Amino acid sequence: MLFLQLPLLLALLVGGDNEQNKNSVPEAPQTPFSFQGLQISSFANRSWTRTDGLAWLGELQPYTWRNESDTIRFLKPWSRGTFSDQQWEQLQHTLLVYRSSFTRDIWEFVEKLHVEYPLEIQIATGCELLPRNISESFLRAAFQGRDVLSFQGMSWVSAPDAPPFIQEVIKVLNQNQGTKETVHWLLHDIWPELVRGVLQTGKSELEKQVKPEAWLSSGPSPGPGRLLLVCHVSGFYPKPVRVMWMRGEQEEPGTRQGDVMPNADSTWYLRVTLDVAAGEVAGLSCQVKHSSLGDQDIILYWNGNHVSRGLIVILVLLVFVLLFVGGLVFWFRKHRRYQDIP
Repeated sequence: MLFLQLPLLLALLVGGDNEQNKNSVPEAPQTPFSFQGLQISSFANRSWTRTDGLAWLGELQPYTWRNESDTIRFLKPWSRGTFSDQQWEQLQHTLLVYRSSFTRDIWEFVEKLHVEYPLEIQIATGCELLPRNISESFLRAAFQGRDVLSFQGMSWVSAPDAPPFIQEVIKVLNQNQGTKETVHWLLHDIWPELVRGVLQTGKSELEKQVKPEAWLSSGPSPGPGRLLLVCHVSGFYPKPVRVMWMRGEQEEPGTRQGDVMPNADSTWYLRVTLDVAAGEVAGLSCQVKHSSLGDQDIILYWNGNHVSRGLIVILVLLVFVLLFVGGLVFWFRKHRRYQDIP
């Protein structure tokens, strides 16, 4: 039956060497860390299907599992955590069995319930590890981009807008006590254990902090009598950051934030703008809050003398070009003078 095999097979992730893991318990994190695994299955018809898996720890992606591959790919040197080689080998085998079984179950599901192709299924599971060894876990499934069911407490629950046939699936799942106990064990024991282990082996990268640098510039004028103030924040890590245009202690309502973009060195960049009347710029400042700064926020005050950093670069390059050309002209004229001496 659809969804029965997922928790049962994933539970084998820690099928071996549990005693070894119990002897080494990683300490709880000082800040929350979230782990999420996602399965994405696409069915164009009965002849074409693919299933991909990936997982994140916070904003980092330590694992991926491509449809074309028989093994999990470890994207970080610390991705194995404290799980043993035997446990990971068992997971590789488990995923292969699960992938083929899941596909067959979907085909049967389509025939039995007269569902039309193409279709998409996503299954998400994971946990958030909190300080003091507290964890909050989840497992939910979506069909055609809509949430259809989740596991809460010790029961499967249908989503409010789930299709009618999901009620039959829920009924069957909740009749299987063994499956419910396995899912509960997976969510509340196994995922937290995996996350604690990976936090231990990847501590240096996961706890990395890089302070941002910030500068102000003016952008293209939005219109007559108006200015576009730009606050640039770059080179920070991790990704979460808060940047605000402020007037005194109040955030300006017209603040517009762009997308947080990656830099080549794996740090991040953010651009935040404010469209304001030219006569109302007095008292404006840009405030930057980031975990690497602690309580020492960056505050930059607008004084009307800021120009675009790009313009500065262009001007510097222009000066160098003029100096270079001037040097060539001077050398050429001096060289010609020596040639004219009889």
